Amino acid sequence: MRGTADSRQEKDEALRQIEEWQNVDRSVFENEIFPRNRPAVLKSLVGHWPSVRAGAGSPADMAAYLKRFDTGSAVNANVGHPRIGGRFFYSEDLKGFNFEQRQVSVSAALDTLVPLAEAAEAPAIALQAVPVPEILPKFTDDNRMPLLDNDIAARIWLGNRATIATHFDNNHNIACVVSGSRRFTVFPPEQVGNLYIGPLLRNPGGSPISMVDLREPDLSKFPLFEEALESAEEAVLEPGDAIFIPILWWHGVESLGPLNILVNYWWNDAGSAHDKPFLSLVHSILMLSKLPAAQRESWRALFDYFVFQTHGDPGAHLPPDVQDLQRTLTPDERNQVKALLAEHLKP
Repeated sequence: MRGTADSRQEKDEALRQIEEWQNVDRSVFENEIFPRNRPAVLKSLVGHWPSVRAGAGSPADMAAYLKRFDTGSAVNANVGHPRIGGRFFYSEDLKGFNFEQRQVSVSAALDTLVPLAEAAEAPAIALQAVPVPEILPKFTDDNRMPLLDNDIAARIWLGNRATIATHFDNNHNIACVVSGSRRFTVFPPEQVGNLYIGPLLRNPGGSPISMVDLREPDLSKFPLFEEALESAEEAVLEPGDAIFIPILWWHGVESLGPLNILVNYWWNDAGSAHDKPFLSLVHSILMLSKLPAAQRESWRALFDYFVFQTHGDPGAHLPPDVQDLQRTLTPDERNQVKALLAEHLKP
């Protein structure tokens, strides 16, 4: 049956809460939280930020604080009609999106959002992943992330009430709520088969998304989602709270206030992060997914052995100087391999 507001409430009561941590410093994060590879709520992590204190006032106070740092450069803003109910998603035919993009400055966006805070019906507006060093360069002088190196760039997200579909990131993520509140619902990577993933190459935010509306899941259309909910966890973050989301954990985000501002940090501790493993998935789908089942199963054995290393180091029996792909390559060697792949991929 189709989900309703009541069923959403029932789901909330059934979902486990994401584990909360108090008084987190860098040592606790690096030695206790990060190695668990599970989402964690970091209570009041950035409650000392001046931006959070500004957000405790009116939306106008919050806007005035941010506008002090604005360079005036244009950024993308997603704008949707009030009828989408804040859900940035596909168009009905799935060939486009239910919102449009406009170029605005952060200050212009805030000048629009503040009056809308009191409106009964408003367009959905979201500025997503705006690079702080380029657009609000002095913001981090006042608001520093205590758990990460300063060279990990901040990004800011601002808008009104909206829902971001369940998706994953290619990087670890710490997201800090500055103003408003946000509900995060997370699913382990292995729940991918129960989330009904949409088109891989065309999606609203740059990452594949679940087709299920978190607020009102249609379980008659997406029955396996009920199983995903059994593994789901959620939390509502208030200003000053933060959340750590490891790589490839699925997460949907609901912005609950009339003016919501979040600052996040993406980073990857793997040396090959710049190679974008998602492209390997795309290539594998292109080359393998339509092979006969018996061939796919045979290739699974090779991928398990060489890629996922289910039997240990696949090159351990070879001298290091002849291991080629089975050892750690230098940047130049990696570029040579990618050039070889590019040559073979030519029609």
